[in-house]
Amino acid sequence: MQRYLNRVSGPLLDRIDLHVEVTPVPFDDLSAKRYTEDSASVRERVQKARFIQDQRFAHSKTVFCNARMRSRMVQEVCGIDQSGRNLLKNAMDRLGFSARAYDRILKVARTIADLEEETLIKTVHLAEAIQYRSLDREDWAG
Repeated sequence: MQRYLNRVSGPLLDRIDLHVEVTPVPFDDLSAKRYTEDSASVRERVQKARFIQDQRFAHSKTVFCNARMRSRMVQEVCGIDQSGRNLLKNAMDRLGFSARAYDRILKVARTIADLEEETLIKTVHLAEAIQYRSLDREDWAG
């Protein structure tokens, strides 16, 4: 499996916004009672986030959602505070993210903030977006 995964090039992985490794779930976790968000609630949050993005990009003919932003627009729309910059810098240094991954992380963080109806990208949004870049890490598959 590792040999196959090593065939996937870094530039290709850079073009994928979300990297999530799905591991088997133990039976006890599957059978445990826990609260989960229902589909209707998720749908409503997504619709609200899309409305926010529609408003944000109403002036653009080519950009209609966060994922379509070019680098210059990312800098305008995805401002972060100093603690967010520090977190992102540490992630870039420690995990070896590329410049393209930097933009992707900011776009995903902006979307996470939109889903929470937050005007500003917070550190928690950046941390979650960084977690979605697992394939960029050398040890992601063992």
